[in-house]
Amino acid sequence: MDAAVAQATEGFEQARRDLERARQLRAGGELEARQESFGGIGTAVLVAVFGILAVLVLEFGSFRSTLIVFGVVPLGMVGATVGLFLTGYTLSFTALIGMIALVGIEIKNSILLVDFTNQLRENGAGLDEAIEKAGEVRFFPILLTSLTAIGGLMPLAIQGSGLYSPLAIVIIGGLISSTLLARLVTPVMYKLLPPAIEPRKAAALAARPAEAAG
Repeated sequence: MDAAVAQATEGFEQARRDLERARQLRAGGELEARQESFGGIGTAVLVAVFGILAVLVLEFGSFRSTLIVFGVVPLGMVGATVGLFLTGYTLSFTALIGMIALVGIEIKNSILLVDFTNQLRENGAGLDEAIEKAGEVRFFPILLTSLTAIGGLMPLAIQGSGLYSPLAIVIIGGLISSTLLARLVTPVMYKLLPPAIEPRKAAALAARPAEAAG
């Protein structure tokens, strides 16, 4: 009897040791879903950023103008982060998608301002005059665009959905901060890093003697 009990006990201990060696711990549930969601987002973000940079360089033909346009991106990230913090949401997958969408909206608004400033300088306006006039003319359309987007996303933000509300809050917070801060930061950056632009009238006058000599 004792031998049978000892044999059974030894078999049980051996089975327990085998089970411990075979046992593995891995994340599951929400953490597993988050890891799968974020798995390829980093590469997608890098491709999107470099793609936007390439398009802006081709459009403006100047790295300075591209840098000024991209200067609004950190301003929106500040508002997006504060919005998540105040509402108690974390940086989820949908919140990250909201940040990507926010970058696109910010860059679009910044292009309107920088491109109009460049056009004013091409038409003969001085640097300070072009910056001041572009800020006055373009700020109101940019403000209306931001307010329209905020109004459209507000129902989604206040419904308290753990899936979609972070996306709306990120965009709303980012638009508020970028719209207000860009009113000051973008003109300052343009003043410090003015793109090399030759007025059209001066270029036309310079071309006439060359044509006459030819």
